[in-house]
Amino acid sequence: MTELRVTTGVRLAEVLAALSLATDLGMGQPMEHMLRQCLIALRLAERLGLDDDDRRVVYYGSLLSWVGCHVDAYEQAKWFGDDTVLKTDFRHTDFASAASDALFMMRHVGSGRPATERMRLGLAFLGDGRRAAETMLTNHWMAADALAARLGLAQRIRDCVEQTFERWDGRGSPKGVHGPQILVTARLIALADVVEVYHRAAGTDAAVSVARDRRGTQFDPELADLFAAAAPTLFDGLAEDSSWDDVIAAEPALAIRLGDAEFGAALEAIADFADVKSPYTIGHSRGVAELAGEAATIAGLGEPAAKTVRRAGLVHDLGRLGVPNLIWDKKSPLSRAESERVRMHPYLTERTLASSPSLAPLAAIAAQHHERLDVSGYPRGLSGAALTTEGRLLAAADFYQAKTEPRPYRAACPAADAAAALQAEVRAGRLDGDAAAAVLAAAGHRSPRRKAWPAGLTGREVEVLGLLATGLSNREIAARLVISVKTAGHHVEHIYAKTGTANRSMASLFAASHGLIGGPQD
Repeated sequence: MTELRVTTGVRLAEVLAALSLATDLGMGQPMEHMLRQCLIALRLAERLGLDDDDRRVVYYGSLLSWVGCHVDAYEQAKWFGDDTVLKTDFRHTDFASAASDALFMMRHVGSGRPATERMRLGLAFLGDGRRAAETMLTNHWMAADALAARLGLAQRIRDCVEQTFERWDGRGSPKGVHGPQILVTARLIALADVVEVYHRAAGTDAAVSVARDRRGTQFDPELADLFAAAAPTLFDGLAEDSSWDDVIAAEPALAIRLGDAEFGAALEAIADFADVKSPYTIGHSRGVAELAGEAATIAGLGEPAAKTVRRAGLVHDLGRLGVPNLIWDKKSPLSRAESERVRMHPYLTERTLASSPSLAPLAAIAAQHHERLDVSGYPRGLSGAALTTEGRLLAAADFYQAKTEPRPYRAACPAADAAAALQAEVRAGRLDGDAAAAVLAAAGHRSPRRKAWPAGLTGREVEVLGLLATGLSNREIAARLVISVKTAGHHVEHIYAKTGTANRSMASLFAASHGLIGGPQD
């Protein structure tokens, strides 16, 4: 893939814009902060008369520059408490002197902890903590650059991303370049980022004020002056409900589109970014995706559906970025308020992906990974009838995979124990039996004395066939089995295809001749 690739595939802008929404949450910002920042930077670029190539750098750089800000969230939480609060306050501080740096750090060290622990952390911070903090901005740039490389973006865009945290006065990272040495594209993005925060909080006057206050320290003086003079028009239309459509429409004319394989690779990159938020979840999304995709194949959903399930698995935990590591990495029981924040993360995943036509089908499946048949799940407490076959597979895969991984409050379970826990969830009526069986088969567990049905039918298909033979409609079968009508229809279509029949009567004859009336008995 190159920057100028044009195909009929998924627009890279959609993928990056969706990732930017999750990044906003991880930075403690409202969704669409980065989208609005992108529009502001583009409008400034137009006023400067930048050419098409530079505007392309501004566009993709705006959507990429901050995506690495959660890669060391574990370290941030370890020293500073709520990592999202830390990153929110970062934009409200002008690090124009060593004293301002030190004051910011000491104000946040041990935040939210008892006084004695805060004092202990403060002393420890003077050694290991300070060294860790000094590398954070470099880590953030390197992570964003790594993503840009995986997406095949041009070196000019990566160079801009590298200078995200540089400052006009030379006190920035990673190289301390200053003044005109900083790319004008990077200067635009840095200015747009901060003024968007102030504008959203307190209006145009506040945005102009912060630009003037940091003129010559963080910001290019000429750019700050240009912004202050044009601010009212630069913010025009940004108060609307959503900037998504405007940002997608603003993608440069030579829009980057991803082929199917490239789209899959981009989703894998996003999965890695979501998982690295906590050391306890690294590799989780890939593991869930592989299990769920293979289970979908075993369950007979077909290759297109299995690919969709796998891709939903890759992005199912993107909403985790919106929950602080102070909660994810907590070793003691969560409070009620903390539990409620955890229960929101599948909803945040759905919100992040739903605006994109290419990602919305994945969002619908991903949002179900913590739902349960008995309505005890979250975020919506859906009943079994509302859960799709794909969603049930993803839920079972996520449950099993999580059990095999360590968590701050327990060690990883052996595979046999994870399988037993999954089967217990099935017996309790929380997870789907067929989905669990497919996941266990995908994980390499032997099915306990599962009968081989004729024509390659699954146990669930035999059950549907038995009901079909008694004259029940698809809707009635769905109600009886607590599945969707669409899922019941899929089962009937698979039965016809596998048995070589074309209608209910002939399928009923097949069932009778093979002793299948009454459904599976094993």
